Amino acid sequence: MKYPIRRQQKHTQKRYRVRNWREYDRALQRRGDLTLWFSPAAIEGWKARSTGRPGGQRVYTRAAIEAALSVRLVYGLALRQAEGFLRPVCRMLELEIPIPDHSTLSRRAAALGKLRVRALDASGPIHLLIDSTGLRAHAGNSGLPPRNRGWRKLHLAVDAATGDVAAVEITGRRVHDSRPVPQLLKQVDAGLVTLSADGAYDKECVYEAAASHAASPGRTVPQILIPPCRPAQLIATPSAAMRQRNRNLRSIRKRGRRRWHRESGYSRRSLVETAMFRFKHIVGRGLRARSMAGQQAEAVLGCRILNQMTALGMPDSVVVE
Repeated sequence: MKYPIRRQQKHTQKRYRVRNWREYDRALQRRGDLTLWFSPAAIEGWKARSTGRPGGQRVYTRAAIEAALSVRLVYGLALRQAEGFLRPVCRMLELEIPIPDHSTLSRRAAALGKLRVRALDASGPIHLLIDSTGLRAHAGNSGLPPRNRGWRKLHLAVDAATGDVAAVEITGRRVHDSRPVPQLLKQVDAGLVTLSADGAYDKECVYEAAASHAASPGRTVPQILIPPCRPAQLIATPSAAMRQRNRNLRSIRKRGRRRWHRESGYSRRSLVETAMFRFKHIVGRGLRARSMAGQQAEAVLGCRILNQMTALGMPDSVVVE
């Protein structure tokens, strides 16, 4: 059975006006300010302390490696260029700190371990949006032609109110979108009001992960806004988590999909696609690290950069009728 024709206008001629243009203009200028990414806190924690153990000692702390890699991502530099960029900056600032070479940055980036995006500035539960996109990855020595270029999946969880990235995961291209959801929710410290995702996340593991996240004290079960596929049927004996799926399906059958999108708040899900665009436009459409551990660290640092830019100021736009 073929899907019915979707009668909706894909491209609407809408015009937007930014109401806080002065503040947003200053925020855009500050995003390129070198002192923002090379802060005094990073300088103070640059050199690693001696452990007192025999053998070679590390010269740079984790904060130093993260700061150098962040500067590299912000200004779109290769590792050697980042090394050459930081050395004259330190000379001009009269800072007597060593600069890690490109080999050290590459090696330490893969050894940073499981980084996390900074905690959200949320006083209460949030509206969480989840989606994934593809990023180009280095093919290594496999010699694949450009048509079969390797790529990874970037999974993001975004706070709908602020646009901050709350969690990030990097997986292989064959991993289903729904599988990293439990790992994403483990990175979110705040409670959830709603959890929104597209139809690819209509899996039992997603509903169960949301219920497990709400099992912590002081949290309530979030409203899960995931539209089931069109031939979906009601579950005869649903679990406590899957009852929301039946509720969504009944509401869609009664009101129609477009009305359900508006009234349920599912339309906010487009904000996570905006975050995907910001990541690709600002950080890049590809991952430069070759190992999976280095690519995960690169994605987390890129999301930290996006959150820092969001904290500086975001546009307050309205539709001009």
